[in-house]
Amino acid sequence: MRTRTFTAAVTLAAVFGSAVLAAGPAVADSRADVPVSGFSDTVVDGVHHRLFLGDKSGDGILVTDYAGRTVGTVTGLRGVSDLALSADSATLYAAVRYADKVVAVDTATLEVTASYPTGAGSEPSQVAAGENGRIWFSFGDQWSSGLGSIDPSGPDGPVTTTYDDQQAGHDFATPPLLRTDPKAPGKLVALDHGISSGPVVVYDTTGAAPVVSVQDDKGGFWYDADFTPDGTRLVVAGSAKGIVEYQLSDLKQVGFYPLVDEPSSVAVAPDGTVAAGTRGFSDDPDLAVFTQGAGKPASLRKLFPQYGLARRGLAWAPAGSTLFAVNDNWTTPTTALRVLTDPRQYVTTATLTGPATATRGAALTLTGKIGASLPLPAGTPVSVTRTDLESPQGKVLAPVKVDAKGAFTVKDTPPAGGKVTYQVGYAGDAAYAPAKASFPVTVSRAATTLTLSNNNKTFDYGAQVWFIAHLGATYKNRTVELWADPYGGDRPNKLVHRALVDARGNIGVKLTMTRDTTVVASFAGDARYAPKKVTVTGLARVKVATTLSGHYKWGNIGSVPYRWFRKTTSPIATSTMTYYPGRKARFELEVYSGGRWYPANPEFFALAPNGKVAVRFGAPNASGIRARVRSGYVNNASGDYVNTTTLSSWQYMYFTN
Repeated sequence: MRTRTFTAAVTLAAVFGSAVLAAGPAVADSRADVPVSGFSDTVVDGVHHRLFLGDKSGDGILVTDYAGRTVGTVTGLRGVSDLALSADSATLYAAVRYADKVVAVDTATLEVTASYPTGAGSEPSQVAAGENGRIWFSFGDQWSSGLGSIDPSGPDGPVTTTYDDQQAGHDFATPPLLRTDPKAPGKLVALDHGISSGPVVVYDTTGAAPVVSVQDDKGGFWYDADFTPDGTRLVVAGSAKGIVEYQLSDLKQVGFYPLVDEPSSVAVAPDGTVAAGTRGFSDDPDLAVFTQGAGKPASLRKLFPQYGLARRGLAWAPAGSTLFAVNDNWTTPTTALRVLTDPRQYVTTATLTGPATATRGAALTLTGKIGASLPLPAGTPVSVTRTDLESPQGKVLAPVKVDAKGAFTVKDTPPAGGKVTYQVGYAGDAAYAPAKASFPVTVSRAATTLTLSNNNKTFDYGAQVWFIAHLGATYKNRTVELWADPYGGDRPNKLVHRALVDARGNIGVKLTMTRDTTVVASFAGDARYAPKKVTVTGLARVKVATTLSGHYKWGNIGSVPYRWFRKTTSPIATSTMTYYPGRKARFELEVYSGGRWYPANPEFFALAPNGKVAVRFGAPNASGIRARVRSGYVNNASGDYVNTTTLSSWQYMYFTN
């Protein structure tokens, strides 16, 4: 049997009648997969417009532009674990844990300009840049952890000092996170991040040795911290489900930024906007940007499908318009970097749902919602567009407005049938990103009639046959296509005629019948009438003839002409037939006796490329015998299926002495 392949497009909505959900266009951002296998820290250099990404597994620092394109590397830093930038952005400091040193890197040339040993086995893991070029670092492991400083301007060269528990005023359980800020001169914050009591220590560093200004156990493990723009407060990310803000002078809590999960990172913009990242092990958002301050709804995003944001994986560009976010996926040789240029905008989503099917000319209702973590003001307009066969480019309908929960209703009476798609859109503004959604509805259409002549009729080989299609009532479309598909894999299905039907609704095509042929009449439908297709098969005989040779005369027996053969002669029957690769002719032989014909078993013989095959029959060596023979083509049995069964006329033989 022949195999035909066609494609049918079926929308999920038509099958399930479910809602189509479309998130709004992504807020302007980009993604780069940077060659960092073990991310440890990120620093933004606003002077040179560069990002410095620590790679503890790659033993170095990757330097990129703001788009994440690599501009350089600093190599040979075993286990680089923390970075800090000087106030003038001229020098980057890095704690190189497994080389027991802190290095200084020129941010313009990317050359290591200084290396400060911190003592054998000290393993410095955190670093902070203080005023007057002083460098702070934390070192050690568990209860052997401590605090140290480097003064590069010592009279005899760099001076490295470490402070024991008594001098540091605190017995650190882990090498503390260290934070300084030019807006908080003379202050160093150390967060003992590896113990559940969560000590926070604020030092006065204006003297030769650090002096504790205030310290308090805040309860929780600390992952990241940053200063507010005025340097008077500290925001920290820890084991609480939110970002906590403390007043630097007395460590009293003055703000809380709630999250759906524990934060992994925090960064404060120059205008005070707080961005917080979570590890994102679920489908919940992994980035929250608090555009309206503590306690207000955040703009929420899901930046990474796996693992969320890394610890210390958030950083603002100094201008405050761009936010950089680093993925925490340590299972791949690269790390994803997202660059958000509109991070303060509330992300919006649009939904639209309605009936899967509807009646043309009857009212239908769709419902939708524009969602955001901070609901849009009631009355916000939403555009509506309907796309159908009458308006393939879309027709703008009257806008609708959201209620206090962002919900809206669309009412319409579809004038056209078929697939009708409704699209809604929210344009967005400075505070909200745009969003759109669409929903398809299958609208009913009337059925028309379409007929096609000559189904299962058989025609002689080479006959010129008209196939006539008749189209019934329609709305606007009066075009019919006629396709012809001859049997056999060597001839393709082909459009043989496409035109408007005549005034009587007819259209035809004349085909030369050399093979069985499937003919299809197709009406594409219009806005009010459904598509229609009808298929017929025209059958074509082959040309076939059987001839005999070896006879010595002709003679009638009754009214039937016979060829007369000597009883010792072997007749030769030749079949001449329309050729097709692999085709065989079937020969039938019958013998007359007692008033009836007795058939022998038929046999098949392959045709030569000229369409002929000759078969010799054995001599009977007896007189008075009457026989007849014919050849023919038998669909499928003759080796192919491209024609209908065709048999030649009988040829009669009589054997004499």
